[in-house]
Amino acid sequence: MSSLPSYYLSPEEYLAIERQAEHKSEYVDGTMYAMAGGSERHNLIAANIIISIGIQLRNRPCRVYPSDLKVRVPNSKRFFYPDVSVVCGDTKFADDERDVILNPILIVEVLSESTAAYDRGKKFLSYQQIDSLQEYLLVSQDEVIVEHYVRQDNDTWLYTKAIGLEETIILPSLECEVALRDIYDKTT
Repeated sequence: MSSLPSYYLSPEEYLAIERQAEHKSEYVDGTMYAMAGGSERHNLIAANIIISIGIQLRNRPCRVYPSDLKVRVPNSKRFFYPDVSVVCGDTKFADDERDVILNPILIVEVLSESTAAYDRGKKFLSYQQIDSLQEYLLVSQDEVIVEHYVRQDNDTWLYTKAIGLEETIILPSLECEVALRDIYDKTT
């Protein structure tokens, strides 16, 4: 019986490869995973979220980032590319390249059929290790549904779900809100 050879990449090796790559890959425990490109609908939803939150945070010390910056989970060998991340106060970067964020307060993932289970499961469990993270949004691209997790004082997560264009998500850590009508603008 034969097996495929396995090769472990250190975080430093991953970053060196990733910074030269033409396509994005996430990194989990020594292995790189190529990311598929997002659909037009996926990208429009992410852009709508960036616009909606960005406008509300315009005169505040917060920054809204698209999916080109990685987030590193502390004390682990995990790097992810969230669809949207928000940092308030000074952005803490992993190194001088300034392409790996360490302190997001909000992370948003736009779900696809192929990533939904992973984004709800292992990825969310990894994100929960980030002390600064206060909120996590999972946005369906196939239906008008947004799932919202808010970190509680006892380090548990409060879950709510908004369904329909008339609903609004309140983001307490950012003191702003996002209407589902705005998230799904021009997606039909």
